[in-house]
Amino acid sequence: MKEVSRELKDKIKKIKLLVLDVDGVLTDGKIIYLSPPQSDSKAFDVKDGFGMTLLYRAGIRTVLLTARASRTIKRRAKDMHVARVYQNAFDKLSVYEKIINEFSVLSEEVCFVGDDLIDLPVLSRVGFSVCPACAVNDLKSRVDYITSRPGGFGAVREIADLILKVQGKWAQVTAKYYG
Repeated sequence: MKEVSRELKDKIKKIKLLVLDVDGVLTDGKIIYLSPPQSDSKAFDVKDGFGMTLLYRAGIRTVLLTARASRTIKRRAKDMHVARVYQNAFDKLSVYEKIINEFSVLSEEVCFVGDDLIDLPVLSRVGFSVCPACAVNDLKSRVDYITSRPGGFGAVREIADLILKVQGKWAQVTAKYYG
């Protein structure tokens, strides 16, 4: 985990909701089409999934916000204790407004992780904005934090660990693993 400034820690301490894009964040961004039509395949990193489980145990809710629709996403979301999945969200900002109302949180209490220009309107509104190492360059200068890992290869786990450690919840949710 990279060292973060005092200012960034103050932002992270407020986080109650983690909102994630899917392709390029939870996956490496590749889409594999299968037969029959309307089927696709996505690969998810197990470490990201466990990070989501740790957040769930700590009481931090998670939401997926994606412009694509996929049955695979819903299935993986269930495994990761995701509170809600918003698919076909081409106007992510309007859906984000619904999310903060539905979850009764302020923008400063939200962390959003996105990797491309479609995510920029939401990234500019949240309390803690993040992009994975593989994000488009135009995002990298506009976010609070860039993960050291690319999407689909532990970027989400890095953020989950960071939030839990900065908020002082890491020891609580991992105690049973350390014996």
